[in-house]
Amino acid sequence: MLLGKAKAAAAAAGVLAVGFVGVVVLGTYAASGAPQAASNNLTLSSRSVPAVYQPLIQQWGVLCPEISPPLLAAQLYQESGFDPKARSGVGALGLAQFMPDTWAGFGRDGNGDGKADPWEAADAIASAATFDCALAKDVARVPGDLQSNMLAAYNAGPNAVVKYNGVPPYRETQGYVKNIKALALSFTAPAADSSLALSAQSAGAIYFAQKTLGTPYLWGGNGWASQNGQFDCSGLTQAAFDSVGITLPRVANDQWNSGPHPSRDQLRPGDLVFFATDLTDPRSIDHVGIYVGGGYMINAPHTGAVIRYDKIDRAKYFGATRVTPDGAGALPARNADGSIASGGQGTGRS
Repeated sequence: MLLGKAKAAAAAAGVLAVGFVGVVVLGTYAASGAPQAASNNLTLSSRSVPAVYQPLIQQWGVLCPEISPPLLAAQLYQESGFDPKARSGVGALGLAQFMPDTWAGFGRDGNGDGKADPWEAADAIASAATFDCALAKDVARVPGDLQSNMLAAYNAGPNAVVKYNGVPPYRETQGYVKNIKALALSFTAPAADSSLALSAQSAGAIYFAQKTLGTPYLWGGNGWASQNGQFDCSGLTQAAFDSVGITLPRVANDQWNSGPHPSRDQLRPGDLVFFATDLTDPRSIDHVGIYVGGGYMINAPHTGAVIRYDKIDRAKYFGATRVTPDGAGALPARNADGSIASGGQGTGRS
C-alpha cells in the first residue's frame, strides 16, 4: 500500500507532481467535515471487520464513488490486519500504515478532537479514504475502470497511471489492483436474495478431510510424515485446500478472508466455518472446520481428540467463508512476528 511503505513519500511527491489539482482536491475533502454521498451502496459483510471499526469504515467508505466500504476495508486489512498499533520495519504507522512524511501531508482529524494522529483509528481510516479520493481525482481523466486506476495510482503513483493511460505494466501494481478488488469481495455483504457461486474445489477439499477422520489432533500439525500425518484445525483446512490447488494461510483467522461470507442459511458443503472468543472481532477467531452439510463439519477439535464430525451450531460460531482461488491469493503475507508483510508497496514510479 502506497500509504505505508518505504517509498510512500516518493509516491506522495508523485501525487503533488501531477499538479495543483491533487492539492486542491485533498483540501476540499479535508475541509468538508464529513463524507459526501457516493454512487455505490455496498455494505460490509457481517463480522468481516472488527465491530469497533465497522461504522467508521462504512462512513468513510462512501467519501467518493471510486471507493466503497468493502474496498476501504480490504486496503486496511492488507496493510495492518486491523491492528491500530502496527509499526512496519521501515517506520509505517498505525491502522493504515502511513509513513510519517506522508501523514504530514495527508493525515486528517477524523474524530474531531483537534489533531490528526496516525495511531488513532478514526483518523487513520478517514485519512486513508481521503487519500484514495484525492488520487481518484488526479486520474479521473484516464480512460478505463476508475476504481482500478485509483488503486494503481495508490500503488505506483498517479503519474504512472497518466503515463500509461491506465493501470501501468508493473507486475506489482497489477497484482495490487487485482488483489484488493478480489479481497474486497470478502468484505462485501451478499445480497439477501442472491446465491453465492459454489466452490468448484469444495468436493476435493472434503474428500481430503474425510481421509483424515480418526487421526489424532496435534497442535501445530501440518500433516507431515514427521508428524505422523497429524493436524490441528487450520493445518487440516490448509492441507485440504492445498490438495485442490488453493493455498491458504496457516492461521485460522487469516483464512477467514479467503472468500465471501455466506449466511447460515446459505452454507454449502466445502465452506469453511469459524469460531471465535469474541463474536464482534474476527481477530479472535480460534477454530475452523470444513462444512459438510446437515449442520456438521469435519474438524480437528483439540488436544486429546481425533479429527471427526461435529455440529457447527454452538455459542462460539462466528461465520463462514466460501474459499475462492482469487480470494485466497489476495490475502497478505505475514512476517515471523505476525505483522502484515505485504500491502500496496508503493513504488513512487511517477
